[in-house]
Amino acid sequence: MAILSKLITALRGGINEAGEAIIDTQALRILDQEIRDADSELKQAKEALASVMAQQKMADKQVVETQSKITEYEGYALKALDNNDEVLALEVAEKISQLENVLAGQQKQAKAFAESVTNLRQTISQTEINIRNLKQQVDIVKATESVQKAQSAVSQRYGGSTAKLQTALDSLDRIKQRQEKNAATIEAKNELAQSENHDPLDAKLKAAGIKSENQNAAIILAKLKEKNAK
Repeated sequence: MAILSKLITALRGGINEAGEAIIDTQALRILDQEIRDADSELKQAKEALASVMAQQKMADKQVVETQSKITEYEGYALKALDNNDEVLALEVAEKISQLENVLAGQQKQAKAFAESVTNLRQTISQTEINIRNLKQQVDIVKATESVQKAQSAVSQRYGGSTAKLQTALDSLDRIKQRQEKNAATIEAKNELAQSENHDPLDAKLKAAGIKSENQNAAIILAKLKEKNAK
Protein backbone atom coordinates (compact mmCIF):
# COMPACT_ATOMS: atom_id res chain seq x y z
CA MET A 1 0.00 0.00 0.00
CA ALA A 2 2.88 2.37 0.79
CA ILE A 3 4.38 1.82 -2.64
CA LEU A 4 0.99 2.44 -4.33
CA SER A 5 0.54 5.64 -2.35
CA LYS A 6 3.97 6.87 -3.43
CA LEU A 7 3.19 6.03 -7.05
CA ILE A 8 -0.07 7.97 -6.87
CA THR A 9 1.74 10.94 -5.32
CA ALA A 10 4.41 10.84 -8.00
CA LEU A 11 1.75 10.63 -10.71
CA ARG A 12 -0.05 13.63 -9.28
CA GLY A 13 3.22 15.54 -9.16
CA GLY A 14 3.92 14.67 -12.79
CA ILE A 15 0.47 15.83 -13.82
CA ASN A 16 0.94 19.10 -11.95
CA GLU A 17 4.31 19.68 -13.58
CA ALA A 18 2.84 18.93 -17.01
CA GLY A 19 -0.02 21.33 -16.33
CA GLU A 20 2.37 24.05 -15.19
CA ALA A 21 4.50 23.49 -18.29
CA ILE A 22 1.46 23.97 -20.51
CA ILE A 23 0.47 27.11 -18.61
CA ASP A 24 4.02 28.50 -18.85
CA THR A 25 4.08 27.80 -22.58
CA GLN A 26 0.82 29.66 -23.07
CA ALA A 27 1.54 32.31 -20.43
CA LEU A 28 1.75 35.25 -22.82
CA ARG A 29 -1.39 34.18 -24.65
CA ILE A 30 -3.22 33.84 -21.34
CA LEU A 31 -2.01 37.27 -20.22
CA ASP A 32 -3.14 38.86 -23.49
CA GLN A 33 -6.59 37.31 -23.09
CA GLU A 34 -6.81 38.43 -19.47
CA ILE A 35 -5.91 41.98 -20.50
CA ARG A 36 -8.60 41.93 -23.20
CA ASP A 37 -11.12 40.69 -20.62
CA ALA A 38 -10.04 43.43 -18.19
CA ASP A 39 -10.41 46.07 -20.90
CA SER A 40 -13.90 44.79 -21.69
CA GLU A 41 -14.91 44.85 -18.03
CA LEU A 42 -13.44 48.33 -17.64
CA LYS A 43 -15.54 49.52 -20.57
CA GLN A 44 -18.66 48.10 -18.91
CA ALA A 45 -17.69 49.82 -15.64
CA LYS A 46 -17.40 53.16 -17.44
CA GLU A 47 -20.84 52.66 -18.98
CA ALA A 48 -22.23 51.88 -15.53
CA LEU A 49 -20.56 55.01 -14.16
CA ALA A 50 -22.19 57.12 -16.89
CA SER A 51 -25.58 55.66 -15.95
CA VAL A 52 -25.10 56.39 -12.23
CA MET A 53 -23.93 59.94 -13.02
CA ALA A 54 -27.10 60.48 -15.07
CA GLN A 55 -29.21 59.26 -12.15
CA GLN A 56 -27.27 61.55 -9.80
CA LYS A 57 -28.01 64.55 -12.01
CA MET A 58 -31.70 63.67 -12.07
CA ALA A 59 -31.73 63.27 -8.27
CA ASP A 60 -29.98 66.64 -7.82
CA LYS A 61 -32.50 68.23 -10.14
CA GLN A 62 -35.41 66.81 -8.12
CA VAL A 63 -33.84 68.16 -4.92
CA VAL A 64 -33.62 71.64 -6.43
CA GLU A 65 -37.20 71.48 -7.69
CA THR A 66 -38.53 70.31 -4.30
CA GLN A 67 -36.59 73.01 -2.48
CA SER A 68 -38.09 75.56 -4.89
CA LYS A 69 -41.60 74.28 -4.14
CA ILE A 70 -40.98 74.46 -0.39
CA THR A 71 -39.85 78.08 -0.78
CA GLU A 72 -42.93 78.78 -2.88
CA TYR A 73 -45.38 77.32 -0.34
CA GLU A 74 -43.63 79.07 2.53
CA GLY A 75 -44.50 82.28 0.73
CA TYR A 76 -48.12 81.17 0.46
CA ALA A 77 -48.23 80.39 4.19
CA LEU A 78 -46.88 83.83 5.05
CA LYS A 79 -49.52 85.50 2.87
CA ALA A 80 -52.24 83.45 4.52
CA LEU A 81 -51.01 84.61 7.94
CA ASP A 82 -50.94 88.18 6.69
CA ASN A 83 -54.58 87.72 5.78
CA ASN A 84 -55.27 86.27 9.25
CA ASP A 85 -56.30 82.97 7.61
CA GLU A 86 -54.67 80.51 10.00
CA VAL A 87 -56.69 77.56 8.69
CA LEU A 88 -55.32 78.06 5.19
CA ALA A 89 -51.86 78.73 6.60
CA LEU A 90 -52.05 75.41 8.49
CA GLU A 91 -52.98 73.54 5.31
CA VAL A 92 -50.03 75.11 3.54
CA ALA A 93 -47.79 74.15 6.46
CA GLU A 94 -48.93 70.53 6.11
CA LYS A 95 -48.06 70.71 2.40
CA ILE A 96 -44.64 72.06 3.31
CA SER A 97 -44.18 69.20 5.79
CA GLN A 98 -44.95 66.67 3.06
CA LEU A 99 -42.51 68.36 0.69
CA GLU A 100 -39.79 68.38 3.36
CA ASN A 101 -40.25 64.62 3.83
CA VAL A 102 -39.95 64.15 0.07
CA LEU A 103 -36.92 66.41 0.03
CA ALA A 104 -35.20 64.38 2.76
CA GLY A 105 -35.64 61.20 0.72
CA GLN A 106 -34.42 62.88 -2.44
CA GLN A 107 -31.36 64.30 -0.71
CA LYS A 108 -30.54 60.89 0.72
CA GLN A 109 -30.85 59.33 -2.73
CA ALA A 110 -28.76 62.07 -4.36
CA LYS A 111 -26.07 61.62 -1.71
CA ALA A 112 -25.99 57.85 -2.34
CA PHE A 113 -25.59 58.42 -6.07
CA ALA A 114 -22.80 60.95 -5.43
CA GLU A 115 -20.94 58.48 -3.20
CA SER A 116 -21.36 55.73 -5.82
CA VAL A 117 -19.97 58.01 -8.51
CA THR A 118 -16.95 58.85 -6.35
CA ASN A 119 -16.27 55.19 -5.56
CA LEU A 120 -16.69 54.10 -9.18
CA ARG A 121 -14.36 56.85 -10.38
CA GLN A 122 -11.67 55.76 -7.94
CA THR A 123 -12.10 52.09 -8.85
CA ILE A 124 -11.98 52.79 -12.58
CA SER A 125 -8.93 55.03 -12.20
CA GLN A 126 -7.05 52.38 -10.21
CA THR A 127 -8.08 49.67 -12.66
CA GLU A 128 -6.79 51.73 -15.58
CA ILE A 129 -3.46 52.12 -13.79
CA ASN A 130 -3.28 48.38 -13.09
CA ILE A 131 -4.10 47.46 -16.68
CA ARG A 132 -1.55 49.95 -18.02
CA ASN A 133 1.14 48.54 -15.71
CA LEU A 134 0.23 45.00 -16.70
CA LYS A 135 0.47 45.87 -20.40
CA GLN A 136 3.90 47.40 -19.83
CA GLN A 137 5.07 44.28 -18.01
CA VAL A 138 3.72 42.05 -20.78
CA ASP A 139 5.54 44.14 -23.40
CA ILE A 140 8.77 43.76 -21.43
CA VAL A 141 8.23 40.01 -21.06
CA LYS A 142 7.51 39.66 -24.80
CA ALA A 143 10.65 41.62 -25.69
CA THR A 144 12.74 39.53 -23.29
CA GLU A 145 11.19 36.34 -24.68
CA SER A 146 12.09 37.36 -28.25
CA VAL A 147 15.66 38.22 -27.27
CA GLN A 148 16.10 34.95 -25.40
CA LYS A 149 14.73 32.97 -28.35
CA ALA A 150 17.24 34.69 -30.63
CA GLN A 151 20.04 33.99 -28.17
CA SER A 152 18.96 30.37 -27.89
CA ALA A 153 18.92 30.00 -31.68
CA VAL A 154 22.43 31.43 -31.95
CA SER A 155 23.61 29.27 -29.06
CA GLN A 156 22.19 26.11 -30.65
CA ARG A 157 23.78 26.89 -34.00
CA TYR A 158 27.18 28.14 -32.91
CA GLY A 159 27.41 28.21 -29.14
CA GLY A 160 27.41 24.45 -28.61
CA SER A 161 30.33 23.93 -30.93
CA THR A 162 32.69 26.49 -32.43
CA ALA A 163 33.52 24.12 -35.28
CA LYS A 164 30.66 25.38 -37.46
CA LEU A 165 31.58 29.00 -36.87
CA GLN A 166 35.26 28.33 -37.55
CA THR A 167 34.34 26.49 -40.76
CA ALA A 168 32.33 29.49 -41.91
CA LEU A 169 35.22 31.86 -41.13
CA ASP A 170 37.65 29.60 -43.00
CA SER A 171 35.35 29.60 -46.02
CA LEU A 172 35.20 33.38 -45.88
CA ASP A 173 39.01 33.60 -45.84
CA ARG A 174 39.26 31.27 -48.84
CA ILE A 175 36.78 33.40 -50.78
CA LYS A 176 38.81 36.52 -50.03
CA GLN A 177 42.04 34.82 -51.10
CA ARG A 178 40.45 33.58 -54.33
CA GLN A 179 39.19 37.07 -55.11
CA GLU A 180 42.64 38.56 -54.51
CA LYS A 181 44.21 35.94 -56.76
CA ASN A 182 41.66 36.61 -59.51
CA ALA A 183 42.32 40.36 -59.28
CA ALA A 184 46.09 39.77 -59.57
CA THR A 185 45.58 37.46 -62.55
CA ILE A 186 43.43 40.03 -64.36
CA GLU A 187 46.04 42.74 -63.73
CA ALA A 188 48.82 40.51 -65.04
CA LYS A 189 46.82 39.69 -68.21
CA ASN A 190 46.24 43.39 -68.85
CA GLU A 191 49.96 44.13 -68.51
CA LEU A 192 50.76 41.24 -70.83
CA ALA A 193 48.25 42.45 -73.42
CA GLN A 194 49.76 45.93 -73.37
CA SER A 195 53.29 44.58 -73.87
CA GLU A 196 52.11 42.36 -76.76
CA ASN A 197 50.50 45.31 -78.55
CA HIS A 198 53.68 47.40 -78.20
CA ASP A 199 55.99 47.26 -81.32
CA PRO A 200 59.70 46.96 -80.35
CA LEU A 201 60.78 48.88 -83.49
CA ASP A 202 58.61 51.86 -82.52
CA ALA A 203 60.26 51.87 -79.14
CA LYS A 204 63.74 51.93 -80.75
CA LEU A 205 62.74 54.77 -83.11
CA LYS A 206 61.31 56.80 -80.26
CA ALA A 207 64.41 56.19 -78.19
CA ALA A 208 66.58 57.42 -81.08
CA GLY A 209 64.42 60.54 -81.46
CA ILE A 210 63.51 59.57 -85.02
CA LYS A 211 59.80 58.88 -84.40
CA SER A 212 57.62 61.01 -82.25
CA GLU A 213 54.03 60.60 -81.17
CA ASN A 214 53.53 64.32 -81.70
CA GLN A 215 54.41 64.33 -85.47
CA ASN A 216 50.86 65.04 -86.42
CA ALA A 217 50.80 68.00 -84.07
CA ALA A 218 54.05 69.35 -85.63
CA ILE A 219 52.61 69.08 -89.14
CA ILE A 220 49.41 70.86 -88.08
CA LEU A 221 51.40 73.66 -86.45
CA ALA A 222 53.53 74.10 -89.62
CA LYS A 223 50.40 74.40 -91.76
CA LEU A 224 48.98 77.03 -89.41
CA LYS A 225 52.17 79.08 -89.60
CA GLU A 226 52.15 78.89 -93.39
CA LYS A 227 48.49 79.99 -93.49
CA ASN A 228 49.18 82.86 -91.15
CA ALA A 229 52.12 84.06 -93.27
CA LYS A 230 49.81 84.44 -96.29
